[in-house]
Amino acid sequence: MGNNLTVIGCGYVGAVLAEYWQQQGHWVTGTATNPERVDLLQSTLAQARQVRGDDAQAISEVVSNQATVVVCVAPPRAQASDPTVYAATYLPLAQNLVKAIQQAAQPLQVIYLSSCSVYGDRQGAWVDETVPIVPTTDHMQILYEAEQTLLQADSSSNSVCILRLGGIYGPGRELLKRYANLAGKTLPGKGDRIINWIHLADIVGTIEFARANHLAGIYNVVDDSVMTVREQVALVCAQHQLPPAIWDESQPAQAVKNLRVSNQKLKTAGYPLIYPKLVA
Repeated sequence: MGNNLTVIGCGYVGAVLAEYWQQQGHWVTGTATNPERVDLLQSTLAQARQVRGDDAQAISEVVSNQATVVVCVAPPRAQASDPTVYAATYLPLAQNLVKAIQQAAQPLQVIYLSSCSVYGDRQGAWVDETVPIVPTTDHMQILYEAEQTLLQADSSSNSVCILRLGGIYGPGRELLKRYANLAGKTLPGKGDRIINWIHLADIVGTIEFARANHLAGIYNVVDDSVMTVREQVALVCAQHQLPPAIWDESQPAQAVKNLRVSNQKLKTAGYPLIYPKLVA
């Protein structure tokens, strides 16, 4: 049973994690809501299942007799701005997981991927895991409620680890794809907003570290970069020989989240970042 691992939500992160664990010799069950995705998973994993978060029976079954369950769900990108879809993605799953964990016959470790978006806009201030969360949007409320629901299952026998991820990048989601269209353009504002990133390899690495070391509680998962958007765009343009962007401080910038996320707790626990600096 110690080698029985389940990944709920085999999308961009979950599929890579599940395949990594399978290659390490674990018995891995991967889930997805899309039947075509399930078919792909069956070719690489010990077991693949089509599971919805609001299906309490299915969640109970994939949790049964597992040592570790990792939750990597996310709403479809095209619908991510819809609070109803957002809530349907996270809340029923969290509630059904808690029931399944409490009814499981064996001790269980749960690792849940959340987001630094739960902190909201901090106007450039530093935040760590001790900062009080006061949701100001529907999306923040949903993220925070899902975390708090899952933490109810933490006990002397069951552990729950919440990993709050920064912006995810890596193969297929390179920063070049995000910033290349800004090259040579005049952009409004100073470009002084901080965006916190984490590479896919470090997400998988952190999850494995949390599993192996049986981490519990909340951890921020971001790199060491702490770079402004202006610095990030300049880095991408320089690395790929693109014309630099021009920032016009006389034009008002769009109001967006700005915060510096500390990863000190994770580093103190002993995790060595694979990509401590942003890779353009």
